[in-house]
Amino acid sequence: MTEDAILDATGLNCPEPVMMLHQHIRDLKAGGLLKVIATDPSTQRDIPKFCVFLDHQLVEQREDAGTYLYWIRKKAQ
Repeated sequence: MTEDAILDATGLNCPEPVMMLHQHIRDLKAGGLLKVIATDPSTQRDIPKFCVFLDHQLVEQREDAGTYLYWIRKKAQ
C-alpha cells in the first residue's frame, strides 16, 4: 500500500491522536490513503469509530510491539 500522507501521533494520548486525524483527513484528497502511527492503546477503539462515524474506510489496522498502525481511505466526495 502506498499512502498519500502519514500522521505520526507517537507519544500522544487521547484525544490528541483523533483530533490530529480529523485535521489530516480533512486536508487529504477524496479517496486518498492516510497512514496513522500511534502509541496510545485507546486508538484501537477511537480510530475505527471515527471511520464509521465519518464514513471513511479503515483499510487495515495492526499492532507491532506497542505501536498501532492504521491505513484509512478518505471517503469519495
